[in-house]
Amino acid sequence: MLNWLWKSLDWIIAGLTVGMISLVFANVVLRYGFSSSLRPSVELSRLGLVWVVMMGAVVALRRNEHLAVTEFSETLFPRLVPALRRIGWFVILVCVSMLFVGSFNQMNANWGNISQLTGLPSALFYLAGALSGALMILISVVRIFSFDAFRQDLGE
Repeated sequence: MLNWLWKSLDWIIAGLTVGMISLVFANVVLRYGFSSSLRPSVELSRLGLVWVVMMGAVVALRRNEHLAVTEFSETLFPRLVPALRRIGWFVILVCVSMLFVGSFNQMNANWGNISQLTGLPSALFYLAGALSGALMILISVVRIFSFDAFRQDLGE
């Protein structure tokens, strides 16, 4: 279905991680070896970390790798498990909808705030939340109606 999206998301996360490591390593070498530094590297690596965390949350949600304690419900209420899963996905939908709305509003409010070091708008921090919120809304809506919808994408 959206296999290209999930693969590209994995590659983006990997690229951002490599970029962050490179920026921080170069900054450390320059600072301690040559008494200089790359001033924008701190802000760029922080921006990269925000994007890695938010996109990583999307990947973990899609792969169903978030922490869940299901022993109680599966042992005591085995017949109610499908309904409980749908309720859980509905709660997730409400929470990520709030994430999306809040991040989207903050993103729109901060497009004019330009960083002195990088020249980038500070709205890029909030864009990560808005994009991850939108993707998690998509995942949770699909999972409410079909819990195993992404299983074929995962090779299971």
